Amino acid sequence: MPASTSLSSKHHTLIQALLSRGPLKESEFRSIFHKVTGKSPDHQVFNDYVSDINDELSYVQLELRKCLNQYDGKAYYGVVNTVSDEHSKLGTKYSVPQIALYKGILEAIVQDTAGEGSISNIDALNIRLENQVLSGVDSQSQDNSTEIPSALKNFSMSQKDKTLEEFVHDQWLCSISDGRIGLGVRSFLDLRSWFHDNEVPTCQVCNEAAVKAEFCQNENCNTRVHQSCLKKLFSLAGVKRVCPGCGTQWRLVAKREATEEQEADDQDGPSENTSQPDPSAGKRRRTSKGVDRNTQESDSTITSSTLSGSRRLTRSSARRAAAA
Repeated sequence: MPASTSLSSKHHTLIQALLSRGPLKESEFRSIFHKVTGKSPDHQVFNDYVSDINDELSYVQLELRKCLNQYDGKAYYGVVNTVSDEHSKLGTKYSVPQIALYKGILEAIVQDTAGEGSISNIDALNIRLENQVLSGVDSQSQDNSTEIPSALKNFSMSQKDKTLEEFVHDQWLCSISDGRIGLGVRSFLDLRSWFHDNEVPTCQVCNEAAVKAEFCQNENCNTRVHQSCLKKLFSLAGVKRVCPGCGTQWRLVAKREATEEQEADDQDGPSENTSQPDPSAGKRRRTSKGVDRNTQESDSTITSSTLSGSRRLTRSSARRAAAA
């Protein structure tokens, strides 16, 4: 294996851009890449830079990761913490009640059998925080003797409302139309392993968690596809408008949703081709001292281990909930 090469100042500038600004749309990140490197952000050059960065970041258990924002269909890049142990729980600025509220909202959103990927603001405020304590206790041992931390019992409605604003600001949640709350870009970036471990149904096309997705009309088929993945799939030459799982004729995407996507495209300008393989997925792990451990932004991190007490969500449980 060739010797590791320390990152250049241009690599560090790209990392700092994401750490200081938070997750960025792919088009924005590629624009920064062009300004910093002076190179055209074509896929090969750009992917090489991302791969080199991840080779070095792996030493400090960070990763420059790409994800799909399932609400606007855009790809985003961000730096995430790949640690999933008890120590990572210390790397968060949020209090116990705040994390319990986030866990409750997260579970409510991914359990949505309609694939809307959101809950109402009122439902979010009425999440019962004590359920996050009881969910980690065996059902046979749940009785009146279970002690609920006072911090959860005394967490007021106004505190919940302020916390929701904080989560939206930090991009763990997002505010969407009609006063509803969805998952933010940082949730899609950081909680990939949580979605997998809890068997959240995945998109048939990209294999990422299908939190907001279209369903196959065949009641016996469990296929889900992100709206943006569906659009790309059916735009390919020779691809029939049928379910990629069972072959059933797929219903057309609602005109309103297509219009919203077009408006978003117009605002963002020409979109980048995001169908290329994610360079972070195949990164080589390499030992290096080329990255400062202090570059890690851990004061607002929510990791899979932070959510370890969450109820397990399986495909079968989702089907049973839908049937009920």
